Amino acid sequence: MLRRAITVAAIGVLAIGAAAACSSSKSGTTGNSGNSSMPTVKLMVGGIDKQIYLPYQLAQNLGFYKKYGVNVKLSTELNGGVGAEEAMASGQVDMAGAWYIHTIDFQSKGKQVEDVVQLSGAPGEREMCGTNSGVRSAADFKNKTMGVTDLGSGTDELTQFLAAQKGITRSQYHTLAVGAGVTAIAAIQRGSAQCVMTTQPTVGALESKNLAYSAIDLATTSGAQAALGGAWPAAGVLARTSWVNAHKDTVQKVVDALVATMHWINTHTATDIANALPPDFVQNSTISKAQYVAGLTTDKGQFLPDGIMPAGGPKTIYAMEKLIGTNVSNVTLADTFTNEFAMQANRLEGFSTTTAPAGAAG
Repeated sequence: MLRRAITVAAIGVLAIGAAAACSSSKSGTTGNSGNSSMPTVKLMVGGIDKQIYLPYQLAQNLGFYKKYGVNVKLSTELNGGVGAEEAMASGQVDMAGAWYIHTIDFQSKGKQVEDVVQLSGAPGEREMCGTNSGVRSAADFKNKTMGVTDLGSGTDELTQFLAAQKGITRSQYHTLAVGAGVTAIAAIQRGSAQCVMTTQPTVGALESKNLAYSAIDLATTSGAQAALGGAWPAAGVLARTSWVNAHKDTVQKVVDALVATMHWINTHTATDIANALPPDFVQNSTISKAQYVAGLTTDKGQFLPDGIMPAGGPKTIYAMEKLIGTNVSNVTLADTFTNEFAMQANRLEGFSTTTAPAGAAG
């Protein structure tokens, strides 16, 4: 969900305003083609080959979008380009695979965006700190350079929140945009950043090269709850509320496919998942397939099995946004997400849930 995600491998992207045929040059990243009977949805992901965002592509590779009657054209952010959530908010794509936190950011600015299905209950991030950094907790951020994917991104906000919890203001540390993958690794290697907040497979690459260790775990649900004070819903599907209201049947088909994917993830191993993804997602110049599988085995618990917003999650993020200075006075949490589509998708799959069908999240 990160605003300027840089993927580990070179991935084709949907150039804004370009033909749909340009949406991807990476194997398996295009939507189902040529079926005019299906509605078509353009969905941009904030770094499609990151483990935290694997459900979007996995649904494609498993044939679930087609199964549930929708042609999804996937694309990914490009470094320095338009962020997935920004492209969605401006109407350049229909949906964004991005973090829930952006719905609160948008609403604080008077833009109505909602999360229609929640895929993870933790950010999937780790604060990876150089072996000589001396950083063991956010209390050690003072006078350090902290790498984030981009300024103003979700990782930037998370870094601010972790620091604020320890009484450290943003002026007491330096923030550097390092992206992910090879650029994040290079920042640690050069010493231009003492730590980088990043995800798998970059985490595995840093560890395998003995360049950095995990100082703060935000990748697992238990780690996120300990560090952030509660469930922290991250990856989801965001769309403009006006678009959702005008395309409810299409939204339902997308959510059906993704909820089916989340149940598939929940009942399969990390190896099964890796085998179902494009080969260059799981093995490339920065990581081996074995390392990818090991990282996913450790962090697989971030994924929710049913697409339902975790109880209390929105309140945790609202409190975080308020603490770091976002004006949330005009934010109505119930308008930032809905469980309606995920509830229906679970009924379709024969799974029962106990969560209310609309915005109440506890």
